[in-house]
Amino acid sequence: MQEVILAWSGGKDCTFALQTLQNDPEFEPVGLLTTVTSDYDRISMHGVRTSLIRTQAKSLGLPLIEALIPAKSDNESYERAMAIALDEIRVSFPRVKHLAFGDLFLEDVRAYRQKQLSDTGFTPLFPLWGLNTRTLAERFIADGFEAVAVCIDTKQIDGSFAGRNFDRQFVSDLIAPADPCGENGEFHTFVTDGPIFSEPVACSIGERVLRDARFLYCDLVPVTL
Repeated sequence: MQEVILAWSGGKDCTFALQTLQNDPEFEPVGLLTTVTSDYDRISMHGVRTSLIRTQAKSLGLPLIEALIPAKSDNESYERAMAIALDEIRVSFPRVKHLAFGDLFLEDVRAYRQKQLSDTGFTPLFPLWGLNTRTLAERFIADGFEAVAVCIDTKQIDGSFAGRNFDRQFVSDLIAPADPCGENGEFHTFVTDGPIFSEPVACSIGERVLRDARFLYCDLVPVTL
């Protein structure tokens, strides 16, 4: 069985990728790799508080490796942070030779991942690649996962989706050409519960903030039980 580190945003696609890998007898996920914007202590792109990602990883029973980047990071800063994270993986997980990603169909993103890892000794894996996104969304919901939309690209879909649960009504309300899984960046999610979690990630809906006159973020606030 080959050990794998999974690129992690806390959203539904990487969560479903994790479940897929866990059900594959060839691979064993042993850790999660996330990118944190250090200025805000939040997950890059999604805007979720790092504390919630850590709670999520704990519920999943997997260690979390954090690649730290500055606000408004350029490509060079990102790649430098990733290089540091990969060095950490080499030391802490010497058997790992694969990094997995939850990408679905964007060829340019896949090509970038492959190029980024080409000289590192790690091989990229794409366990969800080519799956029908509507089918994938329906399977995610049917399997009992729960997720909240935390970032909306208001140039692509209506801002009212921010803070909504990712459920059948959410998918039904999306208007073409919006992708059911938001693969084109229409929306990002945070998963709070599901069959691979030992316990729910308790959080409540906080304020909604529009940034860059385009991206509507819905803050999730940790709840102490």
